[in-house]
Amino acid sequence: MVTYKILLDTRRAKSDGTYPIVIRIVYDRKNTTLNTGVFVTSDYWISEKASVSSQHQNGGLLNKRITEEYLKIQKAVLELESENDFSFESLKERLNGQQRKSTVAKSVSFKMFSEQLVNDMLSVNETGNAIVYRTTINRFLGFVNDDKLKFNTIDYKLLDGFRRHLLKDGVKQNTVSNYFRTLRAIYNKAIKAKVVDRSRYPFLDISVKAERTAKRAISVDDLKTIANMSLKPMSRKWHAQNYFFLSFALIGASFTDLAYLTPANIRKGRLTYKRRKTGKELSIKLQPYTEAIIKRYAESSSKYLLPILTADVVEDSMRAKALIAQWIKTTNKWLSQLVQDCKLDCEVTTYVARHSWATTAKRMGYSIEVIAEAMGHEHGNRITNIYLDTFDQDVIDEANRKVIDSLL
Repeated sequence: MVTYKILLDTRRAKSDGTYPIVIRIVYDRKNTTLNTGVFVTSDYWISEKASVSSQHQNGGLLNKRITEEYLKIQKAVLELESENDFSFESLKERLNGQQRKSTVAKSVSFKMFSEQLVNDMLSVNETGNAIVYRTTINRFLGFVNDDKLKFNTIDYKLLDGFRRHLLKDGVKQNTVSNYFRTLRAIYNKAIKAKVVDRSRYPFLDISVKAERTAKRAISVDDLKTIANMSLKPMSRKWHAQNYFFLSFALIGASFTDLAYLTPANIRKGRLTYKRRKTGKELSIKLQPYTEAIIKRYAESSSKYLLPILTADVVEDSMRAKALIAQWIKTTNKWLSQLVQDCKLDCEVTTYVARHSWATTAKRMGYSIEVIAEAMGHEHGNRITNIYLDTFDQDVIDEANRKVIDSLL
């Protein structure tokens, strides 16, 4: 398998202090690098995103150039792999002759191209996207039953058949919508890589809209009932109760974000972290209620605040994703049991904490803008919003305090 990664080669600096941005190709435990023709200083390079910082005056243009070089290399690699003729020498020869129109790309299968996309994501720990892509790929290939399916044979008839097949199997509308959104993304990447011609784009006449998600919030009275239930310390129900209300008290922090919290996230009475989903940084004042839950795990041997992940797990890896997914499943199971024990007529999962915080704050009279800011969402017009100041942190702290106090 061939893998490739964009990086800043800091081994050789130019006289002006810039370094070349290269694409490292790894094959059969050997590697080579190909220059993108882009040079920047190290302070303008964001290694986590493998891109030039937007602070650079030409950041957009440079990132476009890097992407073009990456796609050109990706296309050449896929062509050579399909011909069973990959080597570093053949790759360089193919790139040098890139100006000649190639018909080999048409032989690249959907499976080969899409699985390379998944491998690329895994190489930079984008495991969330990788899982979404892999699930869609497996479901689609299972339907067509053809591992050699070419992009130019994917048409409206095939896609509509896939849609009807999913619905017949009882797949929910929003899941079907997610599958098609991912298929469109794969096809668009194939167009950019010149694997298929844009004129064959099959998604113009097929639309799979997502349904509006049903509200998942529960009432304050139900929240109080669950929160006040006395449970045996260290039991599974006890953990589930703690995780749910810690999420609630941290303005609906996701279970994944909770799993990755460490003592270093707490400074001067505030918990500061970046949302795994969006990368936005949030700073939340710790209320006595929140601190009490965290202290229950103070003796944990884990490097994290909560004993969900162990120290040897690589963050954002497939193993980490699998462990967190299993913890969510288990926690939801015991939350459901808690609801039954309380004789309540509602459904409670880890995600309900986020919905319930927002709904409680809204019922207290806080505006949608304040709630969105507190939860790390964009609010208002996305274009004009960048010119607005963020809400005073005290307003958000007060809102969270009042929402938590509603449980007491």
